[in-house]
Amino acid sequence: MIQNPILPGFNPDPSICRVADEVYIATSTFEWYPGVQIHRSRDLVNWTPVARPLSRASQLDMRGNPDSCGIWAPCLSYADGLFWLVYTDVKRFEGNFKDAHNYIVTAPSIEGPWSDPVYVNSSGFDPSLFHDDDGRKWFVNMVWNHRTESIGGSPKSPAFDGILLQEWDANTGKLVGPVRNIFRGSPHGLVEGPHLFKRRGWYYLTTAEGGTGYDHAVTMARSRRIDGPYELHPDRHLITSQHAPEAPLQRAGHGQLVKMPDGSSYHTHLCGRPLKTPAGPRCPMGRETALQRVEWREDGWLYLAHGDQVPAVDVPAPNPATVKMPRGAVTHDFRQCKALPIEFQWLRTPYPERLFQLGSEGLRLIGRESVGSWFEQSLVARRQEDFRFRAETVLRFEPDSYQQAAGLTLYYNRTKFHAALVTWHEIHGRCLTLMNCPGEWPSGRLQFPLSTPVSVSALELRLAAEVRDAALQFFYDSGSGWQPLGPVLDASLVSDEAGFGEHGSFTGAFVGMLAFDTSGSARAADFRNFRYEPLP
Repeated sequence: MIQNPILPGFNPDPSICRVADEVYIATSTFEWYPGVQIHRSRDLVNWTPVARPLSRASQLDMRGNPDSCGIWAPCLSYADGLFWLVYTDVKRFEGNFKDAHNYIVTAPSIEGPWSDPVYVNSSGFDPSLFHDDDGRKWFVNMVWNHRTESIGGSPKSPAFDGILLQEWDANTGKLVGPVRNIFRGSPHGLVEGPHLFKRRGWYYLTTAEGGTGYDHAVTMARSRRIDGPYELHPDRHLITSQHAPEAPLQRAGHGQLVKMPDGSSYHTHLCGRPLKTPAGPRCPMGRETALQRVEWREDGWLYLAHGDQVPAVDVPAPNPATVKMPRGAVTHDFRQCKALPIEFQWLRTPYPERLFQLGSEGLRLIGRESVGSWFEQSLVARRQEDFRFRAETVLRFEPDSYQQAAGLTLYYNRTKFHAALVTWHEIHGRCLTLMNCPGEWPSGRLQFPLSTPVSVSALELRLAAEVRDAALQFFYDSGSGWQPLGPVLDASLVSDEAGFGEHGSFTGAFVGMLAFDTSGSARAADFRNFRYEPLP
């Protein structure tokens, strides 16, 4: 069986593409660098990360992009012997404007080399490229109307002004011909995430509606002409959990269709798995990727194969004999690494050499701007993929100022994080402290949950973070065994819904290593290794 989510942890807006026997899924990475995450599978059950195509300054520079901006909703396709990747770089979130710039890059193989981008337009986000069977190419994206009350985390339908269609001339690298608004969405509203495909003379359009929260849905429409008019699916939505609050996969929406070699069809969608907390449901792993088996019925419409709109956790795979490979602990000794392991990313900048280096001492983080900076923040982290896990690292850091700190963090964005840090104190000298930001948007006001810093003399320290659902406990070992560091913290604060709310931020929790030096002296911290272990 396919066990959903197939891509656990922050992996939203899945675009799916099959080339021969291999299937690829591209997902949004927002402010995390390099941009766009691509996984590969042959059986739809086991998935492996294979590429992050936007990896150099000529392709992507997100310094200054606010939280939850950057790469939104990529579209991956294959035609003319090339992979085509369409993506948006969003430069603004709060207020009425979005400043969303759309680009196309291509590559002969999924591993690259990926071209420099060709600019397309800035009329809205969530772009997609459709290769018609007559050889013509069509570009679609949602259009953003700034003349509304849709501000930040309070989306309003009038701002989502429909789906624009225009022809793309690959020879000149330009949009040509008239711009048409082909679909203004259903009464559900907030139409975005368009993907076109063709079957038996019909053009089908799948879109996302209902925002990024618990009313999310995949809406389907069709037309005999690519430019419309489009009629709605008899059930309006192909996939949604909006009326099933107890379903394990919530926030279901935004996906794309793929046909397998055996003739079976599947549809991706994003989803969230909320924890139940006193503050309400919270999804620390953000929006994840799931896959549903679908079937065509006599009326010419697509339906979920199990007969409901609510997505299933267990879905039949194309080959029933496929075995799901178990997930276990992953340990990296950075002293042995020639490159940063693929599960790790950093924030915004295309110049990682200013943030970190790999060498004989391990992963050296160079203290730059404060934790939460939108420009140069030395933070290297991987996705939280489990409700229960333990992360460990070994750190060597010698600060001489309280403006210098390095350690382990559970991080979402500048207003939602917890960190266990080695720093310096006027009374306690070199010491351990806790720092967090409990979702206080927009101020980002810090708290320091440890009443008295813990003095440490050992040059090397082991730090650990253990998360069990909504409970986070930090630990340290300075040579005499593991000791808890401070109180149990609320891990659910590091989630989509905390702070600004479910429509206000939409990435996911990361766990990793950070260093900052607000004195400007770039004090470095050496991390020998990193271990991530799912817990029962």
